[in-house]
Amino acid sequence: MLQLRPNCECCNRDLPNESPDARICTFECTFCVDCVNTRLKGVCPNCGGEFTVRPRRPAELLAKYPPSNERVFKPHGCGAAP
Repeated sequence: MLQLRPNCECCNRDLPNESPDARICTFECTFCVDCVNTRLKGVCPNCGGEFTVRPRRPAELLAKYPPSNERVFKPHGCGAAP
């Protein structure tokens, strides 16, 4: 099950479950669409993978399967992909 991380690893922008601006790679590294397009040029700086739109969990399942509260913030790693 996806963790649905709460923020962009690059700029720390909040990305709640309902955000259409969240992007993830296959390792669930989470970034906002702005950082993906401008700073990262579509390549994950952690694994070199591509991004896709993060799916949103249906509201009726959020209580049983809540999003993660753990924030991952690595502004030093947002410059370039490996």
